[in-house]
Amino acid sequence: MLDTAPRYQVLADELREAMRDGRLPGGSRLPSVREAAASRGISINTVLAAYRQLEARGLLEARPQAGYFVRAHLGSPPPWAQETPPTRTARPAAGAVLTRIATVLAAQTQPDTIDLSLACPKGGDFYPGERLGRIVADLSRRRPALLTDYSLPPGPTLLRQEICRHAQDLGLALQPDAILLTNGCMEALQLALRAVTRPGDTVGLESPTYFNLIPLLERLGLKSIEIPTHPDSGLALDALELLLAERRLQAVVAMPNVHNPLGTSMAVAAKKRLAALVNEYRVPLIEDALYAELQYATPLPPAVKAFDRDGWVIVCASYTKTLAPGLRMGWMEGGRFARELAELKFCASVAQPALLGEAIGVFLESGGYRQHLRRLRRLYAAQTDRLRALIGAAFPPGTRATQPTGGFLVWVELPPGCDTQRLFDAALARGISITPGSLYSPSGRHTRHLRLSGCYPFTARHVEALHTLGELAGAQGRAGA
Repeated sequence: MLDTAPRYQVLADELREAMRDGRLPGGSRLPSVREAAASRGISINTVLAAYRQLEARGLLEARPQAGYFVRAHLGSPPPWAQETPPTRTARPAAGAVLTRIATVLAAQTQPDTIDLSLACPKGGDFYPGERLGRIVADLSRRRPALLTDYSLPPGPTLLRQEICRHAQDLGLALQPDAILLTNGCMEALQLALRAVTRPGDTVGLESPTYFNLIPLLERLGLKSIEIPTHPDSGLALDALELLLAERRLQAVVAMPNVHNPLGTSMAVAAKKRLAALVNEYRVPLIEDALYAELQYATPLPPAVKAFDRDGWVIVCASYTKTLAPGLRMGWMEGGRFARELAELKFCASVAQPALLGEAIGVFLESGGYRQHLRRLRRLYAAQTDRLRALIGAAFPPGTRATQPTGGFLVWVELPPGCDTQRLFDAALARGISITPGSLYSPSGRHTRHLRLSGCYPFTARHVEALHTLGELAGAQGRAGA
């Protein structure tokens, strides 16, 4: 006769596996003992035995009058990053950063490589591709002039009106005539930097920052100063005020809502102070609002632009992360720099495709966008919870990770002894791609950090890849200890 495991052990093993693969993230509440017994057709004592075994192993905690909860094993980042960013002026090390970016992108395009950090959602789970396709086909049939006539600035009126209507959700009171359509958010950022700086100027960058800004500044002949940025408090405003008072900055670039790579947002009071600072010192702030509509909070916390008094905030956004990356449709509102931005856009690419702009406008007008965003926020909140649970289960003790307030990115800090550039090389040899933390700093800091992404389905292959990455990190830490 074959030995069979006791029922309580079967249940305990099942729950432990759900914790391991992230289906039961840290902090989640288990069904009550009575509920679990009824739903599974087993005795209360069997459920109690399973829960108590997991509690004894440190996987569950019993809370009086509340029930059993999965223990969270991930710590939050410390009050400030252990590596204090420099405050000296420096040209971004664009050559080294571009080389690392090229290596990462080359790895991500390999068909057999599992990418764990690419911030590019793929597939029907994240975008309404079929519905947009039907709108494009219908417009092409009914209004062929959208294809045959030149698309001249300022672009489709409907889209600009809808941008203003939806921007109200972020506290923005914009006018359609002030909206400039762009080729994604990256063109908007580039136009903004060209409008407000000249070669040799210095730009304040968050540290960590979006890595593509580093080579962009270099190509524009600009220098940078890194300003500490923490998941809980955002950009260090005291440090920023000192730099502004000393007249060391000609512009600031920041992502106050759903920061890339941190995944977190500044408090509203901090956003108000940031707007007040740039208005007081008359230094333009380029606000990257790419992920702002993916904040989990309801109603959406406002953008910094909502507190702009005299037009010193340029807000840049796009539909590449929320709606249609293939259409490359972005927008910006330039405040006091609107005229120069429009002239730069015309010189760079004249205008955006009328058909694609009209299609997005129709979708926004239909009411489908808000419904899509609500579903997307719920999906990404669940995805990042599961990703953090997987990190907690797979990575070495002492690993820390941010708790995102929106979007799908998690910033991970590994224990001392780890180096994520070396981890990138080791992981790539196993068919796994990541983006090391040094990519997010002009001076190559954040060497124990990496960005992970939750914008892909958690297949068994991806779960296994995360566990392999955690094992490699653990081995590296032990070797470096």
